[in-house]
Amino acid sequence: MENTGISAVESSADEINDSPIEEVRLTVPITDDPTMPCVTFRTWVLGVTSCVILAFLNQFFGFRQNAIYVSSVSTQIVVLPIGKLMAAYLPTKVVQIPATKWSFSLNPGPFNIKEHVLITIFASSGSDSSFAVSIITMMKAFYHRDIHPLAALLLTFSTQMLGYGLAGIFKKFLIDSPYMWWPSNLVQVSLFRALHDVETRPKGGLTRLQFFITVLVCSFAYYIVPNYLFPSITALSLLCWIWKDSVTAQQLGSGLKGLGIGSFALDWATVAAFRGSPLATPAFAIINMLIGYILVAYIALPIWYWTNLFDAKKFPIFSSHVFDSNGHEYNISRVLNKKTFEFDQQGYDSYSNIYLSTAFVYTYGLNFATLTATVSHVALFYGRTIWEQTKASVQDKFSDIHTRLMRKNYEHVPQWWFYLLLVIVVGVALIACQGFGGQLQLPFWGVLLAVLLSLFFTLPVGVLVATTNQQAGLNVIAELIMGYMYPGKPLANVTFKMYGLSSLSQSLMFLSDFKLGHYMKIPPRSMFMVQLVGTLLSCCVHFGTGWWLLTTVENICNPSKLPEGSQWTCPGDDVFYNASIIWGVVSPRRMFGNLGIYQAANYLFLVGLLAPIPIWYLGRKYPEKRWVSLINMPILISGASGIPMVKSVNYVCWFAVGLYFNLYVYKKHKGWWARHNYILSAGLDAGVAFMAILCYYTLQSGGINGPKWWGLELDDHCPLASCPTAPGIVIQGCPIFQ
Repeated sequence: MENTGISAVESSADEINDSPIEEVRLTVPITDDPTMPCVTFRTWVLGVTSCVILAFLNQFFGFRQNAIYVSSVSTQIVVLPIGKLMAAYLPTKVVQIPATKWSFSLNPGPFNIKEHVLITIFASSGSDSSFAVSIITMMKAFYHRDIHPLAALLLTFSTQMLGYGLAGIFKKFLIDSPYMWWPSNLVQVSLFRALHDVETRPKGGLTRLQFFITVLVCSFAYYIVPNYLFPSITALSLLCWIWKDSVTAQQLGSGLKGLGIGSFALDWATVAAFRGSPLATPAFAIINMLIGYILVAYIALPIWYWTNLFDAKKFPIFSSHVFDSNGHEYNISRVLNKKTFEFDQQGYDSYSNIYLSTAFVYTYGLNFATLTATVSHVALFYGRTIWEQTKASVQDKFSDIHTRLMRKNYEHVPQWWFYLLLVIVVGVALIACQGFGGQLQLPFWGVLLAVLLSLFFTLPVGVLVATTNQQAGLNVIAELIMGYMYPGKPLANVTFKMYGLSSLSQSLMFLSDFKLGHYMKIPPRSMFMVQLVGTLLSCCVHFGTGWWLLTTVENICNPSKLPEGSQWTCPGDDVFYNASIIWGVVSPRRMFGNLGIYQAANYLFLVGLLAPIPIWYLGRKYPEKRWVSLINMPILISGASGIPMVKSVNYVCWFAVGLYFNLYVYKKHKGWWARHNYILSAGLDAGVAFMAILCYYTLQSGGINGPKWWGLELDDHCPLASCPTAPGIVIQGCPIFQ
């Protein structure tokens, strides 16, 4: 019930040890009220409902050109008035569950902040679209093959749940340590406080809640322009307007198909769609990424292309497709046996090696380097701390006031819960892969190897996310391993990748939500239960939504056959499909191995492994030089690793907005930043999401895609940017160079 006479538990004067991270000190309160009810009737009703809706929307919008992500922040906003209405009108009667000793009240008192947090965590469990649906999409929309619905459902369930068992192993290091501060969670902490704290409006200003509502309304009203009336402002490329007939100028200036020099956007979705909100990323991480992006996009990539290294001029400078030696898109049917769905060596020998655009080669090389740099960086900078925490697991040496309050007031989650869950989900994964005629091609040892791979990388990648808000994925290394061990099997390759990538991603999501609950003082067992139930529900919704769209939307994921203005282009799944060709069909040996063209990319594994060493050495030798400690080589190397799926205009806008707020505003107007920065981020995200949903269901779902004019095209009007510049290459719509 609501607390009426017991004051909040606060740290005593001699116990105060607030967070060592300034952003946390400015945002997270050091108080707790353990008598406040959390798991209530309202929590279940609103949590289940919001989880299902969010899972549906994000899977639904994941097929769009600008894949709008409806975060759990939207749920945070919507459930508050509903929760208060339930508290005002539901009866307080206690309901007895038949044949048990359990009972509950429909209305345990005023709607409180802990209920609100648990509902948001419930929703967060369904907030990400399922990786398994990408495999189903690839099979049905790109390879035009069938998959048994039950196999697809078990695949969805196992990929979503596998990471939870792994997360429990590292919870102590990534949650209890005050140095693992998970920056993105501060957005939600700020919003919770704005929605629940009693605040007096400052003279001439706004309360945080008033500020949030103002931003939400403005963002909502404005987004009808880029989403419906004028989609072309999602990417404006000035150089293309000036030099309409120059391939080189458009390669340099295109924000979608080139280097993005002079490009910009008037759309928050362009800023935040792929890299997340820049307002939630620390300034030092943004600067590291910016340096890495400039070194690659504006120096290394142009040198590679214009010196024609590996015949780069035969292909677009910026593309996620794969090509043959004549500069045309690779005809996969010539190297894939339709009956066995395996690599056709004879067809390959009579056709062509596989080529990539310059940007795509850099994507893989940077991913090689980022992964080894992450392991090296964490070992050098955090290895001693992790080892000492392991030895002193029962001591408070590495705790702060938040960790001590959680230990004092609540029961922890037993480790055997995580281990049991891990065993069950691995069993389901084996059934999905081995049963149903082996449709997924992955042998049993592939499932076990994927689990071990994720187990190895969860800690180093988790440290990176918990300190910089940027994540290194396992997709490339997983593709590389399975491509060498089991070549010519595209479905085995992508399934192995999904088990490795998804288990890591789900581990990090679980840990991030646990850290949010840690900051907001939610009982750990309640968090575990809510996340588990939420993920089970979301698995069913993700599968159902994906299956429904793939079987009802005509020509989905085929832009050449879709009507003008249609959003169903599946850009993420297109990259996923092309990766399956590179790693699964042709195999990495014919790409990056002794039979391939891009063998030199393998040296980047070594470059990444060694890159953090000089920074670590300088930091120890010159500890007074604070700027040295801010250099983070995994983040710097990964600065441009999202290309070509993340377009240049996305990067340019993300850097500009992030540096303005988290460098300039943070230094010059810290009071405003502390009050409003994260709330601004939440309001912009929520406004975009609500308008996108409204537009789709009221207009676009009925085929009303906006007024017919040049601005309706979801393009930056740089048609020549994707043209090759090598002599003699003939591509429709492109000039032929001599």
